[in-house]
Amino acid sequence: MLMAHNIALDPNNAQATYFARAAGTVRFAYNWALAAWSRQYEAWKLDNSRQKPTQAALRRQLNNIKREQFPWMQELTKCAPQTAIIQLGRTFENFFAGRAKYPQFRKKGVDDRFTLTNDQFSIDSPRIRIPKLGWVRMRETLRFRGTIMSATISRVADRWFVSITVDVPDRSHLPKAENQGAVGVDLGVSALATLSTGEVIEGPKAYRAMLSRLRRLSRRLRLSRKQKGSANRKKAKARLAKLHARIAAIRSDALHKLTSHLTRRFHTIAVEDVHVRGMMKNRHLARSIADMGFFEFRRQLQYKAAMRGGQVVVIDRFYPSSKTCSECGHLLDELPLSARKWTCPKCGVHHDRDVNAAKNILAIGLGGPSRPTASSAGSHACGEEGAGSGRKTRVKPASVKQEASGGFDQK
Repeated sequence: MLMAHNIALDPNNAQATYFARAAGTVRFAYNWALAAWSRQYEAWKLDNSRQKPTQAALRRQLNNIKREQFPWMQELTKCAPQTAIIQLGRTFENFFAGRAKYPQFRKKGVDDRFTLTNDQFSIDSPRIRIPKLGWVRMRETLRFRGTIMSATISRVADRWFVSITVDVPDRSHLPKAENQGAVGVDLGVSALATLSTGEVIEGPKAYRAMLSRLRRLSRRLRLSRKQKGSANRKKAKARLAKLHARIAAIRSDALHKLTSHLTRRFHTIAVEDVHVRGMMKNRHLARSIADMGFFEFRRQLQYKAAMRGGQVVVIDRFYPSSKTCSECGHLLDELPLSARKWTCPKCGVHHDRDVNAAKNILAIGLGGPSRPTASSAGSHACGEEGAGSGRKTRVKPASVKQEASGGFDQK
């Protein structure tokens, strides 16, 4: 199984300059190949006797002309632009297979990255050796053991990271779940998650907390305040990018702590198939929903549960979990979003809206019509990934920090 460990780098000024030049070279090669591919493909459609563009042919074409037309490419590692064209070929394969959109040109400051194959670099933790550059210090050591496949160096705001992909023989490197039974999780905007046990986990709401600062920095980027192309505009843009990166890091940190906490405690976790795209159409809630990161929560939950030998059960998104009484099963005709607590007219039980929904999610996830007990964790679980009208997706670990061991405060 392929896993990636994203590690912050600590380059000096010369090394950071090399990274920026390498990323620019890769961006240029990718955009050159995309333009050449489009021209050659249009020519092939008009005359099928011409050669159909392929990534291998484009790599040969670039090698033939780069010494005369792009001599500055010789100063950097040759692997990076070649890998960029290979990635473009894979993007076109996904496009023709209907799995992706037509590739777009890469932009400076947005796609600053380059990839090295395993024969182009070496690791002596906590250092990585880059071709034509030398050793660069890493902030931590590589956690996974296995065959190193590749390394992608990328920039986020003003920081550089390396994502090292490792083919591990066994992905279950984490201790097994404590198996405290099963739990249902209801996601929300006022609280990130509410458990069927009654626990409420508040989200950091980093975007909302820093919204005033974001607005202030965004105003400084206006053309009336900063002239386009000026040094002051670049400084203001860098400060804004740094703040956005901080918001993303706070959100990612909270999600990692929560998902690690849940998968460490419970063997079976039931969640609802949240239709995030549809919910984002509500202009009153879109900002709060985006600030929580529902999709990322489910993705992390699924691969971390698999590492601990657990399972995540996804129930139908159309199941009325909030309007159904978790005690007697009575279904309300209506329940406005503003009603956070309600009393069942049939059995008289007073419910917290989110806790009641979490209990119903757990009951449906375990295949029972009524509220199950913790001892029924081994029961048959109904539902599956992508239950309902949503498309089934294959979830894989991304290049983020993985948990080693420890308590709730560990990633």
